[in-house]
Amino acid sequence: MRFLSTSSYIIDNYCLSPLFYKGWYHFFYQYNPNAVVWGDIVWGHAVSKDLIHWLHLPLAMVADQWYDKNGVWTGSATILHDGRIVMLYTGSTAEGVQVQNLAYPADHSDPLLTHWVKYPGNPVLVPPPGIDNQDFRDPTTAWLTSEGKWRISIGSKINNTGVALIYDTKDFINYEKLDGLLHAVPSTGMWECVDFFPVSKTEENGLETSINGPRVKHVIKVSLDDDRHDYYAIGTYHEKNSTWIPDQLEIDVGIGIRYDYGIYYAAKTFYDQNKNRRVSWGWIGESDSEAADMQKGWASVQSIPRTILFDKKTGTNLLQWPVEEIESLRLKSNQFNQVTVQGGSVVPLDVGSATQLDIIAKFEIDKEALEKATGSNVTFSCGTSGGAAERGALGPFGLLVLADESLREQTPVYFYIAKGSDGNLKTFFCNDQSRSSAASDVDKQIYGSFVPVLKGENLSLRILVDHSIIESFAQGGRSVITSRVYPTKAIYGSAKVFLFNNATEASITASLKIWQMNPAFVQPYPNDKKF
Repeated sequence: MRFLSTSSYIIDNYCLSPLFYKGWYHFFYQYNPNAVVWGDIVWGHAVSKDLIHWLHLPLAMVADQWYDKNGVWTGSATILHDGRIVMLYTGSTAEGVQVQNLAYPADHSDPLLTHWVKYPGNPVLVPPPGIDNQDFRDPTTAWLTSEGKWRISIGSKINNTGVALIYDTKDFINYEKLDGLLHAVPSTGMWECVDFFPVSKTEENGLETSINGPRVKHVIKVSLDDDRHDYYAIGTYHEKNSTWIPDQLEIDVGIGIRYDYGIYYAAKTFYDQNKNRRVSWGWIGESDSEAADMQKGWASVQSIPRTILFDKKTGTNLLQWPVEEIESLRLKSNQFNQVTVQGGSVVPLDVGSATQLDIIAKFEIDKEALEKATGSNVTFSCGTSGGAAERGALGPFGLLVLADESLREQTPVYFYIAKGSDGNLKTFFCNDQSRSSAASDVDKQIYGSFVPVLKGENLSLRILVDHSIIESFAQGGRSVITSRVYPTKAIYGSAKVFLFNNATEASITASLKIWQMNPAFVQPYPNDKKF
């Protein structure tokens, strides 16, 4: 159901900006054509009509110049008003210095953008004074200022403070470094893959990157090199002094909300003018051993593309949701209405083979049990509170996916409601990999976090299961968890799905619709280009 390179190591889109151009979606990705580990990084290139089915094109750029001899790294595309495309990317020199370079299509009339030209005067930016040579990377897509200049941000750090440097340019060749910083947060370390984009406070659509105004909020998203997670915050952008201020300091960038609470990194958004939406894409790495990757001959995949919207209900969250095109892969469906699951029970759901599924589920918990449950001062955490097997008064409950008949292998995706001593309820959304595989060389963390559930909302869940990948979306995409699991028994026809409820004091009622899914095709482009 997702993009996978033809072989070897797809590092990720690692902030490489996808784009829509002349009827095609373009995806660029960091790629090692020679091994399944880091090294020899070049740019792979694929195109699609629908973000689901992909055709591989020849490599877009290779490490053939002194300024990118150690790798053609991260980059972002900007579409200018006349339709031309400019691409800024980070190159690593032979000495390991990170510099910014300019590239552009050799032929803008070619919808496939098959050939790229590197600007002969590269690099266009080098690390400024006070910035380490190896801490200057990942230029953003540019946005237009009211003065008609283009503005970009580049990730870095000063001591242990993560920072977003900011530059203006008129021609993408000459740059002015602005005083101050777009934003900085102490103790967050190196900021990779900075992404900066507007979201509408009033409309259900995406915004072009240069949009600003009173009905707009701005998002800063960063990938923290220290902990390898993606964080974001919502705030206000002040163009005149080139700064961004978070709405709530306690959930500032890098210390608050994550894009995804699982194995997901280096996400990058782009504005899709074809469907008036903002789409995000991230990298799903491996959590098995390098030896296992060597044996299978490839490593890492991309997530399902997600639309991004401002959560008008909470005002603090983004809503991430699989692009609508994923529904074109749906096959037959099974519906289960008002299934009651008592505490301590597991209910099988007969859907046939359960290796590729799209699941939409809603849960109601017994209201009387919610009121009667005794509050506690004990702090709950998905990662440290025992997983799905640890029973509490009001949870856990949810689904067991990629499970075998005996339940020796299973990956629970679940809610847990904690009632405090003050009587207030707090809902957590978790994913337990501790029993996901019989293999011993696999990381088996328990992922998750608090998810806001507002008054009158039922608990809702969508899960995309794709063999060894589980992408889970709670409360309309308010919280997301991606898991990389490696079942040895729950594969192909032996994979099952179950409802479960491990609460000690409450029953739940679940309604679900489950589709089996077709695979997407990812294949080389025909040599005659007639496709």
